[in-house]
Amino acid sequence: METLLSVKDLQISFQTNQTKLIGTDKISFDVKANETVGIVGESGCGKSITSLSIMRLLGRNAEISHGQIVFDGVDLLSLPEKEMRRLRGKEISMIFQEPMSSLNPVFTIGDQLIEAIRLHLHFNQQQAKELALSWLKKVGIARAEQLFHEYPHSLSGGMRQRVMIAMVLSCSPKLLIADEPTTALDVTIQAQILALMKSLQKSSGMSILLITHDLGVVAEMADRVIVMYAGQIVEHADVFTLFDDPQHPYTKGLMNSIPQLGETEQVKIESIPGMVPRLDTMPDGCRFRPRCRVATEECAHENPPLIQRSPGHVVRCRFAGLDKGEQNGK
Repeated sequence: METLLSVKDLQISFQTNQTKLIGTDKISFDVKANETVGIVGESGCGKSITSLSIMRLLGRNAEISHGQIVFDGVDLLSLPEKEMRRLRGKEISMIFQEPMSSLNPVFTIGDQLIEAIRLHLHFNQQQAKELALSWLKKVGIARAEQLFHEYPHSLSGGMRQRVMIAMVLSCSPKLLIADEPTTALDVTIQAQILALMKSLQKSSGMSILLITHDLGVVAEMADRVIVMYAGQIVEHADVFTLFDDPQHPYTKGLMNSIPQLGETEQVKIESIPGMVPRLDTMPDGCRFRPRCRVATEECAHENPPLIQRSPGHVVRCRFAGLDKGEQNGK
């Protein structure tokens, strides 16, 4: 399968008044054509800044200090801003976490859809309106003509998210980056949005990079999964392998924190102690060590590399593949 996006040794740094802090530590991954890759982890693990770096939308105090981002054979980091603006929204589109903040409150839904279409596809006003209406209908909005003249504040969260999906897909991008696309939506609307994304991917052939903290969404959508912790990739595998055979203690902790349906006995949901470290307080050695149940003194002296457990399955842990007895040195 052809590789559409290739991220190689990506390092993002943040400039503070005192020093430069590393946000992501040389992460690498690919997204193939017509594939969905999920990136999971807690808040502060580096998921969103990774997606923003692909769009080249990092804040003023952030920069890509090392690495490459190659999209469809083009190195995005070497493109002039004018060329990047041409790609952004047309070849690569992004759904942001909160649709209300992504839609302009003083313009109607129709005006905002038409503007994006005319900018990237060079349609006239009537052509752009017809395409916009057709996309509103494709995303399941029955009263598209009426909604066309309404303002974002008059819509529910689910409707605004559908409008955002219509907007980003109206120019038929090759890659859709979805950053927490179902956050703050109720479970019924979440299911509808995910089903809609899968249906549109199947009909258009686009690739999806899905950023989320919800393992249920990952299980539903992704072909491959990247688990991030404290700016590093700690595990990467296809979705079936990851759920059937998680190897990193952090991945296992995330799995154990999911409520299980159909349990006949009361089962206590486990939690991962502690919090993701701040960029200026990264621990020595393995970054997950202070929260890890199986860490030893040796884990404080070495930041383990990614180790291949099986074809396509890599783990950043010296205990990967060992049972509990071996992990405890028995």
